[in-house]
Amino acid sequence: MTYTVRFSDGTEIGAEPDEAVLDAALRQGVSLPYGCRNGVCGTCRAPVRAGEVAYPSGQPKALDDAERAAGLALLCQARAASDLAVDLEPLGDVAAAPRILPARVARLEHLAPSICRLFLRLPEGKRLPFRPGQYVEILLGDGERRAFSLASSPLDDEHLELHIRHIPGGRFTDYVFNEMREGELLRIEGPLGQLYLRDDGDRPALLVGGGTGFGPLKGILEHALARGDRRRFHLYWGTRERAGLYLDDLARGWAETHPGVDYTPVLSEPGAEDAWDGRIGWVHEAVVHDHPDLSGFDVYMSGPPPMTEAARAAFLEHGLNPERLFYDAFHFSHE
Repeated sequence: MTYTVRFSDGTEIGAEPDEAVLDAALRQGVSLPYGCRNGVCGTCRAPVRAGEVAYPSGQPKALDDAERAAGLALLCQARAASDLAVDLEPLGDVAAAPRILPARVARLEHLAPSICRLFLRLPEGKRLPFRPGQYVEILLGDGERRAFSLASSPLDDEHLELHIRHIPGGRFTDYVFNEMREGELLRIEGPLGQLYLRDDGDRPALLVGGGTGFGPLKGILEHALARGDRRRFHLYWGTRERAGLYLDDLARGWAETHPGVDYTPVLSEPGAEDAWDGRIGWVHEAVVHDHPDLSGFDVYMSGPPPMTEAARAAFLEHGLNPERLFYDAFHFSHE
């Protein structure tokens, strides 16, 4: 038996009971947002307004009980158990379809002992349309991939800006910090990801980043400011020590020059050498302390998995609508 899946723009596909909704859509030429395709990243999360879905292998990791109760489903794992109405528009713009492109290393900047800013230049006449906050994957020679968020605005796309933290023993980051030279050629695939600025409301936005998770939030905020976005934005940036706030002056400048922007840096383990008199603790705890009722906010977050997992649980507990929480989950690759 084939079930009908109808998306919010009227697009309909047929889905077999034994195939994931995402697989059915891609098979029929309908492009949907997705990332890992194994239920971990949450990129394909979408509200199911009518009908039932099933998960043959159990509830996926990236979907918790509160989200499932709210009607959210992970389309890369969910099988249709009836006709479905999914509140998601298929990707139809030029930024939707990921593509593989060559990219040359234009510039390397070391912003802190363990943080590098990498600028990539595409071939002459080529551009990579993307939404602010999305990411690309760098394709290694043996088929391995490494995902990095875009830290620049789509309005300034001459170079693609990536913020890379050195993971000692990490195959790719060791190479970036010890061997990479300007002019080298890489291959990238993108754009990918569900962490991008939404234009469907005037709710104030909380941007919550941990470490180099500041990168995509930088792209989101720069894009919003360049467009004259009138929403209020509050950026929270959490790191262990002061050196981790590698573009602190830039963030402070936004708050000083734009009345609609607030900035709160938070250190979890400041040392005496930091001479820190600001907020101390976990960044998500600072958010819920300042905003105990999150029901009226949009939240965009990016950071290491322990941070995003703890933050998601805390934000939902404090009233955040799970449909207004946007993030991409990144996990370190292990050889």
